[in-house]
Amino acid sequence: MAKDLFIPKLGQTVEEVTLVSWLVEDGAAVEQGQAVLEVETDKAIFPVEANASGILHRGPFNVGDVMPVVTTVAIIGKADESFPLQGAPAAAQEPAALVPAAVPPVLPAQAAPSAAPALAEPGRVFASPRARRLAGEKEVDLSRVQPTGGDGQRVVERDVISYLAQLPKASPLAQKLAAEAGLPLEGVTGSGPGGRIMRTDVQRSLQAAVPPSPAASPTLAEEDVLDRLPLSGVRGIIAERMAASVHTTARVTLVMEVDASEFVVMRQRIKERTEKEWGFSVGYNDLLAKIVASGLRRFPYLNARITPEAIEYLRPVNLGMAVDTERGLLVPVIRDTDQKSLRQFGQEFRSLVERARNRKSLPDDLSGGTFTITSLGAYGVDAFTPVINLPEAAILGVGRIAEKVVPRHGQAVIRSMLTLSLVFDHRLVDGAPAARFLSYVRDLIEEPYLLVSALQE
Repeated sequence: MAKDLFIPKLGQTVEEVTLVSWLVEDGAAVEQGQAVLEVETDKAIFPVEANASGILHRGPFNVGDVMPVVTTVAIIGKADESFPLQGAPAAAQEPAALVPAAVPPVLPAQAAPSAAPALAEPGRVFASPRARRLAGEKEVDLSRVQPTGGDGQRVVERDVISYLAQLPKASPLAQKLAAEAGLPLEGVTGSGPGGRIMRTDVQRSLQAAVPPSPAASPTLAEEDVLDRLPLSGVRGIIAERMAASVHTTARVTLVMEVDASEFVVMRQRIKERTEKEWGFSVGYNDLLAKIVASGLRRFPYLNARITPEAIEYLRPVNLGMAVDTERGLLVPVIRDTDQKSLRQFGQEFRSLVERARNRKSLPDDLSGGTFTITSLGAYGVDAFTPVINLPEAAILGVGRIAEKVVPRHGQAVIRSMLTLSLVFDHRLVDGAPAARFLSYVRDLIEEPYLLVSALQE
């Protein structure tokens, strides 16, 4: 008997994935554990491995298709078998015979409205043709449906109808995205089982609400287009989240120039003393992360997020560190930064960056942040205004450290100067409290020895 190959659960918040590539041709022989296809979650790409050995029969899924997790995408069996297509014509009357439907061996975290009783044959569920037809049309996994036919052993059409009636109107991620963007769900058409609204449905509605861009110049023809980059995958996610942030936050930017001369000296001394033992060179971002984490612990109103009902001040200080990769901007999250030593932070940060740049990030690597730091100093940028990473309250932009002539005690001296840009959501915090946080960060950069006492508070 052929075995279903399905998209596994990939983290607690992943509902849907995008098919990136098929690694095996239809009808090819595969071995258990062999990578068969690649799927993309929110900024992370994962291989899906064969769960059996045999001949792969692919389903009707193409590169770029978006599908829920636990979707069966292929079967692995014998050469003369084929992928069963849902929604095939069925008899008008419900026969007494029982028709088996394949069940994925792993169920998603979102359980059925009620658990089905144990079946006579583990791993199989029995359903009538009309139940199978309706389930195919509505994209319902029959293993989630409570059977009432055949003494509680068979799923019939009314069971599928009852299951659809109990489904939530929208998935948790769809509700979260709609709330962040201020989009009423009443106007969104759902594409999930039973018309359930999925995250991609909210994305499409948001894109449709954006006014169309001005028409291209009539002097430009189709042959003038050098290349096209589909607005999907990582680029699509970045576009969606940046647009949602700009349209929903009340952004205010505070810019402050900081004398980083002592900061530069301290970093150099730490680097010389620890590089060989720690196995990496301490960078400015490592030190700045510890300073910011200390500031967030002292000023918790910036370690916060907003929901439709309230402002939530968060206990953990989980710093997101924006990283440039070949696939676009990724933000690995170092959890409990305020509780980690400089060495622990540096090791974890570098491990997360390596995974991100090698397309091996785990879903939890890129989620759960409470505040973000982004730096363009390595590219010679003095100052910039970053976009808040929703649903966080603020983001800190870091420019380059450059030598400048500045007045000190009536004389012109050369100092290493750094520009910081704090962008915050005015809905959560006012200007003066935000300025106090930024001033605290400035003070620790200008007099970094104060960080020792700050970390002991």
